[in-house]
Amino acid sequence: MATTRFTTMSMLALSALLTFSFVSCDKDEDTATPPAVSYDHQHAPTQFVTSGDVKFAYRVLGNSEGVPLVVLSPLGSTMDDWDPAVTDGFAKKYKVILFDNTGVGSSTGKTPSTIADMAKGAVTFIKAMGYSRVNLLGFSMGSFIAQQIALTEPVLINKMVLTGVGPKGSEGLSKLPEIIGGGQGLSAEESFLYFGFTKSDASRAAGKQAYARIALRQVDRDKPLSDESSLAELTAVLGWAQPAPDALKELESVKIPVLLIQGKEDLPVPVINPTNMAQHLPNAHLIVYDDAAHASLFQLADKFVKDGSDFLGE
Repeated sequence: MATTRFTTMSMLALSALLTFSFVSCDKDEDTATPPAVSYDHQHAPTQFVTSGDVKFAYRVLGNSEGVPLVVLSPLGSTMDDWDPAVTDGFAKKYKVILFDNTGVGSSTGKTPSTIADMAKGAVTFIKAMGYSRVNLLGFSMGSFIAQQIALTEPVLINKMVLTGVGPKGSEGLSKLPEIIGGGQGLSAEESFLYFGFTKSDASRAAGKQAYARIALRQVDRDKPLSDESSLAELTAVLGWAQPAPDALKELESVKIPVLLIQGKEDLPVPVINPTNMAQHLPNAHLIVYDDAAHASLFQLADKFVKDGSDFLGE
C-alpha cells in the first residue's frame, strides 16, 4: 500500500466486493452457553461471550456432541457472509460455531492489522467458549489465521479444512488490490461472481444461487464491517502476501491433519499455493475442483461439505 489514497480506494472497493449491506439488530445478552435446541444458519440467535475488553459475537448451529467446528471468515466478511449450504451442511454432523473476530461485525474491539494478532483473537474466543480442542474451517483470510494458530497453538486444533488457501508469501496474493480494483463499478452480485467464480455458465449459475442463499437471513443480521476494520483486514492480508522464504519450511512442523480444497482457477490465491503446501505439510491432503475459483466451497457446496465431513470423520 503505497499511499493513503491507494489504501482508501482499495478499502472502498473491498467493501463493495465482499460485504453485504443488510440491517442487523444489536443484542445485549452475554453468554457462552450454547443453545439447547438445534438451530440452522437462518435462525441461529446471535450470542456474546466476553474475554478481557472484547465482546465476541457468535452463533451455534446444530447440537451435535464431540469436537466443534469453528469457522474462520474470509476478508471483508461476517457471520452472515457464509453460504448456509456450507454451514448447515456441516451442522448436520457437527456443532458449527460462527463468530466475528475482534472488531469485526457485531464484536467489539479494534480489528488487528496482522494475521498473527487475528489468530490471537480467534484463540481468545475459542478458549472463552470453554473449548480445549476444536476443528477449524478456514476460508481465504480465515485459512491464513488457521495456519498461524496451528503454528502457535497446535494443541488446540484437532483437524483443519482450509480453502482459498496459501502460505505466507503466497504467489499472486500481492496482486489483490489490482484484482479488487478490477471489480469496481460492478453490482454487488456481479462483484461476488467476479471475485469468487469462473466465467463459465455453470460456475456463474452456481454463484448466483449461492448469493441468493447468503441473502436469505433477514432477521438479526450481523453488522457489516466498518471502514476501519475493512482496511485493517486488507492490511493484514497484504502483510501475509509479503515474501516469506521460510514459510513452507515452517509448515513442516505442523503435524495436524489438514485438508486443502482449492478451485483450479482461484484468482487471488492461485492453486500453486496449496499444491506447494501439500508437499510440505506432513499430514495433508489436497483436492482441486475443476471449473471453480476462490469461492469453490460455495459453488460446489454439497461436494465441499461431503469432502470436509468425510475428512473430519476419519
